Amino acid sequence: MKSSTPSSVQIPKVLTIAGSDSGGGAGIQADLKVITALGGYGMTVITAITAQNTLGVTRIQDIDLDVVEAQIDAVFLDIGVDIVKIGMLASPEIVRTVASALKRHGAKTIVLDPVLRATSGASLGGDDTAQAMIKDLFPMASLITPNLEEAGLLLGREIEGVKDFKMAAEELLEMGPQAVLIKGGHLDASHTQLTDFLMWRTIEDSLEVVQSKEFKHYRVNTLNTHGTGCSLSSAIATYLADGHDLAHAVAKAISYVEAGLEKGCFLNIGEGSGPLWHMHDFYPTALPEEEGKY
Repeated sequence: MKSSTPSSVQIPKVLTIAGSDSGGGAGIQADLKVITALGGYGMTVITAITAQNTLGVTRIQDIDLDVVEAQIDAVFLDIGVDIVKIGMLASPEIVRTVASALKRHGAKTIVLDPVLRATSGASLGGDDTAQAMIKDLFPMASLITPNLEEAGLLLGREIEGVKDFKMAAEELLEMGPQAVLIKGGHLDASHTQLTDFLMWRTIEDSLEVVQSKEFKHYRVNTLNTHGTGCSLSSAIATYLADGHDLAHAVAKAISYVEAGLEKGCFLNIGEGSGPLWHMHDFYPTALPEEEGKY
């Protein structure tokens, strides 16, 4: 039996439900780095194991449904969860299993990153998976965070530019989530300034009101962008669990990822798209070769 202590420290408890990235730059591994860096306690439900590095994904092995469910039960029944972040769910069956378990445990705040493609372009979930997300998870989600390609897959049409963000967000919001963040990082490289677009529902004087906000920031000139989507959604989740309101949590998460990209520009990890530097607040900036290199 645990001995009681005079006082205890409460920190945000964040559960990430996602795939494992053997290269360490995205997925569960990135989520845990972000949650820890931002002062939270990270817990995991692994939905798939990927053979993955900076060059791409070569194999995916889904975890058995009963094992996925057992992981969720184990965390909720003992430790408890302040917020759930969901990433890669590689099949409709896993989507339904996760949705059912979260409903059973009464999960209240869910950040859903509808991961359907890796940075390398590899498919991490087909149209059936996307439709299952829309049906079973969107109505439960406090926030969804699709990039341009994912938003296009969910809506069945291409999102061509910033001018399309508002209409796309409205249509995604109608699918059930409480808020939508469309990420503009996949705009072509000619866009030196990027726009992320947030739209959310709120209640004012007993009436539902829809609000929106643009977040403009510059494109960091780096090839080390692996795991940016996972990192952003995990940062938003951790800031929300720490008590920040939605717009402030999104703004702080964007700044965190931007700093990770800036300070990870010179990381020399792998031959392809390397990771951002998640621990930039705690360890020195990665420097060019002539000044010392990680």
